[in-house]
Amino acid sequence: MKASARNQFNGIVSDIVAGAVNAEVHVTLPGGDLIAATITQESVATLALAKGMAVTALIKAPHIILVTDFGGYKLSARNQLPGTVAAIKPGQVNAEVVIELAGGEHVAATVTQDSIEHLGLRKGQKVMAVFKAGAVILAVAAA
Repeated sequence: MKASARNQFNGIVSDIVAGAVNAEVHVTLPGGDLIAATITQESVATLALAKGMAVTALIKAPHIILVTDFGGYKLSARNQLPGTVAAIKPGQVNAEVVIELAGGEHVAATVTQDSIEHLGLRKGQKVMAVFKAGAVILAVAAA
């Protein structure tokens, strides 16, 4: 698949929790990490989603928030993936930070250079990649 979203994760639907309008779809990645996606019931039907089905979860890099210290707070964002900074690619205003997850997958986040400095980000540092379930787009192979 060709798409502008830098984060494209192939996984398996491990659960679908139906709601009145939306559904929460859990996607398990090969390394064991879990991504939660909130999509409409109509999309569940259109994509013919079912447990055990292969899907691709797409998340644009600017939707990824990096957290180094929760400071005693909890977040409502369903996706909180722990990892390690694998690379920092600086730019004039923004930088791309690549996070390696425990399972071996990589998450790319686009953050400001100020955020890099404020968080003291460096290669090898532990960090949490955080994103809302509503920021996840699911795709399936065309029949």
